[in-house]
Amino acid sequence: MRLSFISASLAAVGSVSALPQAPKPAFAPAPALPLEAFNTTDFKPLTLEQAKKITGPSAPPNNNFQIQQDFAAAATCSNPRVRVEWDSYPAADRQAFVGAIKCLMGKKASGGWSNSGNRYEDLVALHQQLTLNVHGNSKFLIWHRYYLWAFEDLLRSECGFNKPIPWFDETKYSGRFRDSSIFSDQYFGGIAAGGRCITNGVFANLALNVGPGTGNTRHCLTRNDDPNQTINTQSSMVNACQARTRYADMAACAEGGAHAWGHNGIGGVMADMYASPGDPVFWLHHAFIDRNFRVWQNADGNRVNVIDGTDKSGKALTMDTTVVLNNIRPTVTIREIMNTLGDKLCYKYNY
Repeated sequence: MRLSFISASLAAVGSVSALPQAPKPAFAPAPALPLEAFNTTDFKPLTLEQAKKITGPSAPPNNNFQIQQDFAAAATCSNPRVRVEWDSYPAADRQAFVGAIKCLMGKKASGGWSNSGNRYEDLVALHQQLTLNVHGNSKFLIWHRYYLWAFEDLLRSECGFNKPIPWFDETKYSGRFRDSSIFSDQYFGGIAAGGRCITNGVFANLALNVGPGTGNTRHCLTRNDDPNQTINTQSSMVNACQARTRYADMAACAEGGAHAWGHNGIGGVMADMYASPGDPVFWLHHAFIDRNFRVWQNADGNRVNVIDGTDKSGKALTMDTTVVLNNIRPTVTIREIMNTLGDKLCYKYNY
């Protein structure tokens, strides 16, 4: 009698364990914040007509215009990494990339930022800290180039990622970002979330500690697809900015062009100028912007030797102006990173 009772009990336990188990969330839950919470300092977009109208340094120069050139032959790396556009990026590399980002999120924060919850958020907190220094002035493109490289370098050094990072050709998906496999269950999760938490993909239920704005309120990753805004990442917008011949003018157009429209069109966390790197899609978007910068440089070989414009304080940029990441990676000069094929960065794009 006792044996039969034990047998029945074991059978009952077995039947319970065989039932489907609810998956555990990848991250501790956090609430969604109203979309208005991310409308901090706005990304200020340009219309196509404004992008086509050259009003900056590409217009006839005046006596206050300064341009700095460095004709010294820069060292060229022998084996540059090739950043491949997402649609051509191998499936195994896609999985390795998102896995490496998640790995970085599982690493202990450096302690350099009290609001950072992990090593990935060190990057978010850095961007939050320096936002007003690296937006709305000519440092925008060159600073974000080094920032993007630092992210890639952290994936390599701390999470063993040995591939070049991908980029997202937004001209192919302008007005229909949701059709890209980037925004799928397999990778970064959905885009048309209406401001709700992203609950699918590798970063489902991702909780963020940095932002919105200059504050720090724990919240989940949110997006809010707006095709009426992402339509402005189209080739005509990019080409209008690429037509500008001087760096500062092109950089201002790039920032207000496809860059601003992409951030605002993805929405949610990406619409927050300060803490937008909290959405891992940030890196694909900024690789697109950096790729456009590189294409602009390729149109005139001397453009890797030339800088103009000013920083936030109005001080003229020179090739010796420093680019600072507050110890995430060493401080460099613009000269060291103006050419992506130099020894410091050593990368290019597949087209």
